[in-house]
Amino acid sequence: MRNYTRFIPGEEIGAVEQWDFGAVDNRAVLLAAQVKVQQATAERAQDEALRQEGFAQGFEQGRAHATVEAQRQMADFVTQQGQVAGQQLASLFEQAQAQLAAAEQTLAQGVLDIACELARQVLRRELATDNSALLPVLREALGLLMADGKSTVVRLNPSDRDTLANGAPNELASLALTLVPDPSITPGGCVIESAGTVVDATVQKRWLRAIATLGLTMPWDTPDESA
Repeated sequence: MRNYTRFIPGEEIGAVEQWDFGAVDNRAVLLAAQVKVQQATAERAQDEALRQEGFAQGFEQGRAHATVEAQRQMADFVTQQGQVAGQQLASLFEQAQAQLAAAEQTLAQGVLDIACELARQVLRRELATDNSALLPVLREALGLLMADGKSTVVRLNPSDRDTLANGAPNELASLALTLVPDPSITPGGCVIESAGTVVDATVQKRWLRAIATLGLTMPWDTPDESA
């Protein structure tokens, strides 16, 4: 390979062709430049359109995702609020039931107290007017002792003692009864002693046993009534 500065030797030239340089057309150059500018503008417009389309798609996807997420969070919130409201409602319902049960219990207790007080007043009136009220009590108490032929002491109110002494039934007259008047014993009651066994058949004791089955402890006598 040779290095040449200005001329190429003829023996190294294989063929020669004449080339004519035509006149330069400025309009063609301008047209070509305009075409290139238009192409570049179109490409930029296309790129911008693609960019805008991608932005719009991304925006729509983001908005759709945000909408779905917001709906999910709202559904979770509604569910949680519903659970909280349900628990609060259940608690309120339980409290209302408990308060209603307590009110019913209080009402029932009040009715029972009134009924017992009425019964006590009726019994006091009956014992004050009926001299024969002691007989069934005495029969039951003697039946509990089963002390046949043994000496029996009956302590009772003086008014009841006089009633029995003046007209004791045959079934009592045949028994070895010693009637002892005791002013501390309320009419209608008695205390029986036989062979070391004591039967407390006083009105107070029988009343306490009766109301104890109802869960009450109402006394037979009040201070005013005792006085």
